[in-house]
Amino acid sequence: MPKASDKGQAPAGNKNGSVATAAQEVLGMRLKSLRLARRLSLRDLAEATGTSASFISQLERGLTGASTASLNQIASALGVSVAMLFEESTTQSHGVVRRSERPSLPPSDGCRKMLLSRPPLSDMEVYVGEFEIGGSTGSEQYTHGDAHEMLIVLRGIVEVSLGEARHVLEEGDSVEYTTSTPHRTENIGSGRAEVMWIIAPPTSVRAELDQYKSWKPLAARQSD
Repeated sequence: MPKASDKGQAPAGNKNGSVATAAQEVLGMRLKSLRLARRLSLRDLAEATGTSASFISQLERGLTGASTASLNQIASALGVSVAMLFEESTTQSHGVVRRSERPSLPPSDGCRKMLLSRPPLSDMEVYVGEFEIGGSTGSEQYTHGDAHEMLIVLRGIVEVSLGEARHVLEEGDSVEYTTSTPHRTENIGSGRAEVMWIIAPPTSVRAELDQYKSWKPLAARQSD
């Protein structure tokens, strides 16, 4: 019985062959980047989408196209939208993010979390958190996936809780742990605190990242 890939494969060429080839190349690069970021093998993605490893390999090399149904299955397995598979501009190697343009979640529990790494998801996620005095990541410890996470204190004094362990960190200190370890961060100093989180591989999906919106930096907000 043929796999879904046999029915889902689109013709590789047509009268607009040059355009189709360019689109296939973009799709191939994006697909491979997203797959590797999630540490999925060709077989892993094939099994998750009901296709074959050879089909995924050909798709990544721009040697074939895919039906809409197959693209929807692939995007769903990778946790992204179909449109994101074709976003050629996001493959640029120099993504400058100005401080005033950092996408941010709404403040919560005295903490504002900002996204520095931008879609497409590559091999890591980078966030900055700004804490008011007494601010924290929440009243409870939390987990997300099973990746490697590093927290670096950029300013102030924070307490990082890792399960039963407590660590007081000052400017320049860092701590590493797995994201499956229950963790929480709180500003215990007398002034604002700022930390950076680096996570590899990414544990967020596009729907979560889309919640981050542009914001004003603290200096601009204080002058309003």
